[in-house]
Amino acid sequence: MALKKYKPVTAGTRWRIGNAYAEITTDTPEKSLLENVKSTGGRNAQGRRSMRYIGGGNKKKYRVIDFKRNKKAVPAKVASIEYDPNRTAFIALLNYADGEKRYILAPQGLQVGATIVAGDDVAPELGNALQMKNMPLGTMIHNIEMQPGQGGKLVRSAGTSAQLTNKEEKYAVLKMPSGELRKVLINCYATVGVVSNSDHNLETAGKAGVNRWKGIRPRNRGVAMNPVDHPMGGGEGRSSGGHPRSRTGKYAKGEKTRSKHKGSNKLIIQRADGSKLAK
Repeated sequence: MALKKYKPVTAGTRWRIGNAYAEITTDTPEKSLLENVKSTGGRNAQGRRSMRYIGGGNKKKYRVIDFKRNKKAVPAKVASIEYDPNRTAFIALLNYADGEKRYILAPQGLQVGATIVAGDDVAPELGNALQMKNMPLGTMIHNIEMQPGQGGKLVRSAGTSAQLTNKEEKYAVLKMPSGELRKVLINCYATVGVVSNSDHNLETAGKAGVNRWKGIRPRNRGVAMNPVDHPMGGGEGRSSGGHPRSRTGKYAKGEKTRSKHKGSNKLIIQRADGSKLAK
């Protein structure tokens, strides 16, 4: 993974640090795995705006990703590592032995020409997908299922990974990227390795226009609004004080919003801040 620092030829490039895309091997996606994405502009089915600060941006097509890895015991060769505009991680195009093509999340270090496979009795090697009960302790994994056969839901962002720390009769204990210790059903599938593009969090936009390219419009602060529009609006001059809150009045900092009776509470051993959940 490599970063590129831009020369300050304009004000927008002075602070910009971008991705050099050293791992990317092609800029042409596989046409059969593309789908159209409708731009909503934050509007719902009735045409009314339901989400603010969304709209515009570059057109992009969705790449169909195989999160389930349900093509068992069929070896696949890595054809290319590609950029995906819909996510922070890179993706890998696989050519299966039976002729099918699929995209997966590319793990860090996966090379073009490598052979990977998914199945119950495959080796826990980079890019292979298998049940967590068949992995050795300490394995770094990503794209983790929460229910068997559901498809990967956890640990899919660039540079992230979870560590298999313990195995119980029914559950595997994982250390999540946040630091949380959590149980997940041991029969669930996960992919071995760390998600690619680990330097993504070191990139800097350099100018406001980069957000506009992504379809993110400018966000208004509540204190700059009128009292009719926001609880923190109004006042003479620049008003300060008062607890930060949302437009609907919900406190923005410190208020616990998680249900005390949430079903997954019994699966969380330790929170990211080190605290234990009350049983």
